[in-house]
Formats: sequence, C-alpha cells, structure tokens
Amino acid sequence: MRKGIILAGGEGTRLYPLTKSTSKQLLPIYNKPMIYYPLSLLIDGGIKDILIITTPRDNLQFRKLLGDGSQWGISISYEEQEKPNGIAQSFLIAEKWLDNSSSVLILGDNFFFGHGLIDLTKKTFSNEDSATIFLHEVIDPERYGVAKLDTKDNIIDIVEKPTSHISNWAVTGMYCYDKNAPIYTKNLKPSERGELEITDLNKIYLAEQKLNTEFLGQGFAWLDMGTHESLIETANFVKIIERRQGIKIADLDNLRLS
Repeated sequence: MRKGIILAGGEGTRLYPLTKSTSKQLLPIYNKPMIYYPLSLLIDGGIKDILIITTPRDNLQFRKLLGDGSQWGISISYEEQEKPNGIAQSFLIAEKWLDNSSSVLILGDNFFFGHGLIDLTKKTFSNEDSATIFLHEVIDPERYGVAKLDTKDNIIDIVEKPTSHISNWAVTGMYCYDKNAPIYTKNLKPSERGELEITDLNKIYLAEQKLNTEFLGQGFAWLDMGTHESLIETANFVKIIERRQGIKIADLDNLRLS
C-alpha cells in the first residue's frame, strides 16, 4: 500500500518575517492552514498512512494541529528534518517508516486544484511499480526543473532552471515512487548547494525507463505558496472558488468518515 509524505520543513526565508517564529506550512491560506491543502490531496487520493516531516522547532505545533489523523480515518506520523538538505533527503528520513512501501511525496507549500484531480491521483497512486512526476505548463520555465520532451511528448531529460528554452512543462512538487526511492537516494551526491536534489532522483528513474509523466493541462491550477505574492494569489483563488462556486477546498474540519 502506497504511503504519503509531506515535506513541511525548511526555514521559509522567502516569507520573512512571517516565518521567523512559525512554519510557513502553518500560515493561513484564506480560511485554512497551508498544510491542509497537500494533506487533503493525499486523503482524497486514497492515502491512509501519512508522514509529516517538519523542522525540530515546529514539530509540536503540527502535532497540535493535526494529531494522529484518526479524526479523518488515517494515520499521521511525524519526523524531523534537522537541516534543509534537499527534497530527496525526505526518503532518508522516512526510510524506516516507509518499510519498503511505495510512496508519494508532496511539498507542503504546493497547491493543486482542478476538475478530475481526485480521479487522477487515485489512478496514479494505485500504480506502485513505477515513478510518476506531475508536469504543469508555465510561462517562466527558467525558475523550475523543466521536462525535455520528444516529438511524442515522452520525457527524455529534466533540466534544472534552464538558461535556454527546453519546454514550458515544469516539474511540480508532487512525486510518486516505488519502494526503491530510499535506496536510490543513498547513492545521490549533494549538489553544489549541498543538497540532495529531487531532480537527480528523478533522473535515476528516467535512466531506468521507469519514470512516467502526468500532464496537468488546462483546467488545473498549481501554485507554489512560498512567497508573499503567492500567499495572496492562492488565498484569493480559494476564496473565489469557495464563495462563487460553492466548492469547498481542503475542508478537513468538516470531513466525515465513511
């Protein structure tokens, strides 16, 4: 059974001074804490066992907010990331907890929304034998890890913050892996910035022809909530959807167990 990991560590320096005394993933996005959005995505996708990776400073606050998950019919565990040494480090921290399970990793500051997203995640999460990355089209690909595609839209490379145009398909902060992710991560070498890069892990799966792609095209929204501007943009997006369309997003406090 696939397990879920939410990486909610880091120092949130882009959001100073808001994050000098609290985690950015605990900041409000309209009427809910940021962490509710990735958490609800995992729950809607059928994930029952979830690990929250936090900083040592913020661990207790997440425990107070989310508890053990039993109120939602899931199990939530917690681990700490002493220093932000890269997204891929999540699999070293989570290795014992994963216990040879496949996994889905989602960054705690990533927001996803769109018609059919729940069906897409359920389908993708149920395939435990390969890796999948989710791509979203952007107008500023130089800011992201970008997928290089062949003429049939098959992925052939991933380029981090390309200086020349590769494509407009950015790799989002949600990744599915088989049980080998911790093993592969142990073989990664830190990048020039001293981090274990998730792009390097994805390239291992790509080299083994085990990396699938899901394209989040028109009708899907993907936002990185890690800046002051994106906090406002995401909050306004949620407000508009909820108030004008009557759709509740990440409404965990009113979730009813089936």
